[in-house]
Amino acid sequence: MDVPTQTNFIQQGQGAPVILIHGLAASLHDWDDLVPDLVQHGYSAYALDLLGHGDSPKLDSRAYEIHWVFEHLVDWIDSLKLDQPPVLVGHSLGGYLTLEYARRFPGRIRGLVLVDPFYRLAQLPALLRLSYHRPAINMTVVERTPEWLFRIIIDATSLSMGHSSGGAHNLPEHIRAQTALDYKRTAPGVYNLPNTIADLTPHLGYIQHPALVVWGTRDSTLAPASFTDLISALPNVVDVKQFVAGHVPHQSHSAEFNPLVLEFLRNL
Repeated sequence: MDVPTQTNFIQQGQGAPVILIHGLAASLHDWDDLVPDLVQHGYSAYALDLLGHGDSPKLDSRAYEIHWVFEHLVDWIDSLKLDQPPVLVGHSLGGYLTLEYARRFPGRIRGLVLVDPFYRLAQLPALLRLSYHRPAINMTVVERTPEWLFRIIIDATSLSMGHSSGGAHNLPEHIRAQTALDYKRTAPGVYNLPNTIADLTPHLGYIQHPALVVWGTRDSTLAPASFTDLISALPNVVDVKQFVAGHVPHQSHSAEFNPLVLEFLRNL
C-alpha cells in the first residue's frame, strides 16, 4: 500500500516544538484547549490529523495497518524540518505512536507526554478486544450509524461519568460535538488498527527520554492498572498524574492537565 504524504495539520506559536498526536477516531481538535496555552507560554505547537482521520487522506482499504499510520506520521515530522528535537504528546493510539517513534528514533525527540497510552492489546477489555477482531462488523456499524446517534451515545456516556468537580457532564459540550463529528469522518478501516499493533512492553525499558504519564482512573477503554505497569517499565518517568476521569483527561480536565504539561516542558 502506497501511503500518501499529504497531511492536514496546524502550527501555531514560536519557540521549542511540541507535537500533539491524537487517538483512534479522533482528530487534531483533541488539542484545541492545549494549543493556546502552549502558544502563550512560548512554544511552537503542531497538531496533525493521522492517516484516515479528520481531513488527512483516507486510504481505500477496509483494514488499515499500524505501519501505514506510523509511516505517515514519520514522513510528516520529517517534512517539518525542525531545527531542534520536539517533545511528543500522545493520547491513546497517539501514545502508541509516540512510544514507537521514541524507540525507533531516540535522538530525534526531547521528551514524552503520554495520556492514557495504548501500548499492548491486553489493555483493552475482553469485549472490546473481541469487537476489534471483527473489523468488517465494526466498519459496517460505523458507516451506517448517523452522527446524531453517535452524539446521543457520547452525551449519555458523559452524563453517566459526571465530573470530579461536580459538573453534570464529564466532557464539555463543544468536545462532545467534535467527538461525534470525528467518529463519522474517520475512515472505517481505521478500526482494524488495534489488531495490527505490536506489544511494546519488551521495548519500554530502552526508552530513556523524560516522560510525563497522565491517565483517567475511570478509563473504560484501556485498563487503568496498565498505566502503572508502563510507569514501572519506563526508566525515566519524571512525573505522573491520575485524574478522576475517563479516557480523555486532556479534554475533560484541561484546566488541570495543561499546567502539568507546561511544568514538564519547563523542566526539560
